[in-house]
Parts: sequence; C-alpha cells; structure tokens
Amino acid sequence: MKIGELAKRSGLSVYTIRYYEKIGLLPEADRDRSGHRDYDPSTLIWIEFLGRLKITGMPISQMLQYAALRQQGAATEDQRRRLLEAHRATVRAHVLELQSCLAVLDTKIAGYAGGDEQQDKTTNEQPSIHSRTDPA
Repeated sequence: MKIGELAKRSGLSVYTIRYYEKIGLLPEADRDRSGHRDYDPSTLIWIEFLGRLKITGMPISQMLQYAALRQQGAATEDQRRRLLEAHRATVRAHVLELQSCLAVLDTKIAGYAGGDEQQDKTTNEQPSIHSRTDPA
C-alpha cells in the first residue's frame, strides 16, 4: 500500500506517517522499484492501535517503548503485557474520575430542570474538582 493510500485509510497525514516511521513508531516500509514506500496492510491495524493508545493518553515515549519491544518479537510479550496493564490501570482511574465528574454534571443539569436556579444564585462558591458533592 502506497503512503497516500495509507494516509487516506488511516486518517493520518503523509507527513505524520513519515514522522512516525522516522521516530520508530512505524516499522520502516519496504520500497518498490521506484523507491516509493510500500506499506504492508498490517501497518493500518498497527496505526489504529497507536491511535487508541493516543486517545487513552499514553505518552509517546511509552508508545515508542512498546513499539521497540514489539519489533523485538515474542520474547518481549511479558514486558509488553506489563506496559499495557499499567496503562490500563491509568485509563481506568481516569474513567472513574470522568464518571464522577459526569455525575456532578448530571446532578447540576437535573437541578436546573427542577427549578434550582434560586440555589445557584445564592451559592457563591466555585466547584472543586476534588469535592464531588459541591452544589455549585
């Protein structure tokens, strides 16, 4: 698959694909007779996985570490699993925090639906991200 097609199918720019290859997030592509990059279709699956890691907040340094381990093959499976397990724990903690924030928003919205505007006018306190029961 040529770089333009990979860009179109992955949603990444050609520049980003070249950059990812340069820093080691993507394996170096084979070259055709003309010297143009020719990516294996599995590269698209790898890019999709990298996108999920990015969305979940994995730092690029950890993605690079994972990519380097992946390049080393099956002998690094335990290390890769541990890296992903640690990231999963971070993601789960973040999801719990977001769910708590969502509950505060739901409560606030329900208060507006129930005529809670008067309470809002009399409350001068700003909500704390650490105080989930603050009526702000």
